[in-house]
Amino acid sequence: MRFTKMQGLGNDYVYVNCLKEKTDDPSALAVKISDRHFGVGSDGLILINPSDKADFEMEMYNADGSRGEMCGNGIRCVAKYVYDYGLTDKTHISVETLGGIKYLDLTVENGKVKLVKVDMGKPELEPAKIPVAAEGSRVVDEPILVDGKEYRITCVSMGNPHAVVYVDCDVKELPLEKIGPKFETHERFPNRINTEFVRVLDRNTAEMRVWERGSGETLACGTGACAVAVSCVLNGLTDDDVTVKLLGGDLQIRWDREKDTVYMTGPAEVVFDGEWIC
Repeated sequence: MRFTKMQGLGNDYVYVNCLKEKTDDPSALAVKISDRHFGVGSDGLILINPSDKADFEMEMYNADGSRGEMCGNGIRCVAKYVYDYGLTDKTHISVETLGGIKYLDLTVENGKVKLVKVDMGKPELEPAKIPVAAEGSRVVDEPILVDGKEYRITCVSMGNPHAVVYVDCDVKELPLEKIGPKFETHERFPNRINTEFVRVLDRNTAEMRVWERGSGETLACGTGACAVAVSCVLNGLTDDDVTVKLLGGDLQIRWDREKDTVYMTGPAEVVFDGEWIC
């Protein structure tokens, strides 16, 4: 099976062109191929499929084999793959995901995609649709008890569920490997949760670390950065345009509140091509 390893700000996945290749058990394959000692090493597996609803379909699996609805860094890499590897010559494409159809604008330099702007769609704030167990129409700056300590969360779905937590310290100092799993499996999140730990630097800048359900800490999370920007606006902490600084680099996020849609712009890179011997 031919594959390509790609990364968006260090959030790395193994990509398979399923217009040519076939995978019988992608969940099991995701676990094996993602292993950083015995496999290729990645945050998960993404299959590029044909679609009868969009130009392509992105089928995503986390490193533990669980199916993911959406991945912001992953979908930018899908866009780069389909253009750079000749599956399309269009610079505006649509991609079907479990989180809905996304629309992408590609910036091409010297025949290769350098930047991708993604219309990530409407941020979902209704608790039942995120989902998160809560009363009321939104979860904004709401207390939650995790491992005996009270935190305050703002919850947003960008096609997948996120809980945003604000901290006063440098995010690099957080013991994320200890507190991340406690949030992920908390009883208030029936489908588990991606958790962003955020410090706001100014009206247009925030820094974050992320614990992704099914993968642990990753260097970047595109949907998470979008959720952070929406959360910052809801809490009155930033303007609508936010540079979100992740361990792997920066993403430019804009919540167009008139259209009620979120735009994410960032890079995508090919790491290498290879062949998986099953």
